[in-house]
Amino acid sequence: MGRLINIHYDGHPLYNINIEQDFNGLSAVFGSMELKKRKLCILTDSTVGSHYLDTVMDIAKECTSKAVSYTFEAGEKSKNLDTIEDFYEQLVTGHFDRNDVIAALGGGVTGDMAGFAAATYLRGIRVVQIPSSLVAMVDSSIGGKTGVDFRGYKNMVGAFHQPSAVYINVSMLSTLTDEQYYSGFGEVVKHGLIRDMEYLDYIKDNYKGINSRDLSVLEEIVTGSCNIKRAVVENDPEEKGERAVLNFGHTLGHAIEKLKDFSMLHGECVSAGMAAAAYISMKRSMISQEAYNSICQVLKDLKLPVKVKGLKAEDVINISKSDKKMDAGKIKFTLLNGTGNAVICNDVTDNEMLEALNTVLE
Repeated sequence: MGRLINIHYDGHPLYNINIEQDFNGLSAVFGSMELKKRKLCILTDSTVGSHYLDTVMDIAKECTSKAVSYTFEAGEKSKNLDTIEDFYEQLVTGHFDRNDVIAALGGGVTGDMAGFAAATYLRGIRVVQIPSSLVAMVDSSIGGKTGVDFRGYKNMVGAFHQPSAVYINVSMLSTLTDEQYYSGFGEVVKHGLIRDMEYLDYIKDNYKGINSRDLSVLEEIVTGSCNIKRAVVENDPEEKGERAVLNFGHTLGHAIEKLKDFSMLHGECVSAGMAAAAYISMKRSMISQEAYNSICQVLKDLKLPVKVKGLKAEDVINISKSDKKMDAGKIKFTLLNGTGNAVICNDVTDNEMLEALNTVLE
């Protein structure tokens, strides 16, 4: 039957998240956007495109005057301005105008790049997010944050540009590798820890369905995460306050990701970052030792790392100070004031980060 989540802004409906187990409802989403006289360009990567581009293209051709695609080499290293420039050129030479549409078919890299291109091409055109990875389904496709990496610094160039629709087909998770699949649970666990422990309990109670990639279980998990993120981004659509709680695990996680030269997946780096942030929370007596141990165990049960090899704590701290989350020279750090309740702190010291990183780095 699928699920439908409505995203609002200032009390008014903004767009819908459609959560399904197939692509049967995608034509209706395209149809609701009145695309019969409009062009659509699907941005995808070489891996996702090999599985799903033909299917989505066939649907798009039935709903638009013209549908084309642009495929880039899969991987974080393509998430840069050079790739965006090549994509712009296809839009320009294809005579795309402000009433046409970009569709992002892929994971977080694709979604971020498509959103950034849509925000900046002709000062803004519509974008539809069709996320293929768990990270993209529960996190990056929702909320309008877009961006590309700049000289190795993650998402340093970007814009806020809300999608016109999000279409999630959870069966796409079946083609992910185990490493990619479990990486997405870094963001899933994060949502439970920052806002909803009942949701996290559901995760703990359904390891069997998670491991077998049961579509009904995955639909429930994706819906739960999307609702948590919906509640946060509706209150703070441009990350001026509360939305920063979604960065739990990301401050140090992004630094680890860069220093590992993106050899670790995003969710894996966030997992290590959450272990460190939970440790700081424990040392500040904001959560108990038992809660800290439980957090680390959940991550390990979902095949996520709480240890990282080959890095120095001092290097991670230095890189974290180049992150976009800096505020007047101080790091905005998200901690837990009890599980299920994230808070934003500007007073985390280098010594606290150093001690926490020494429990994570080996």
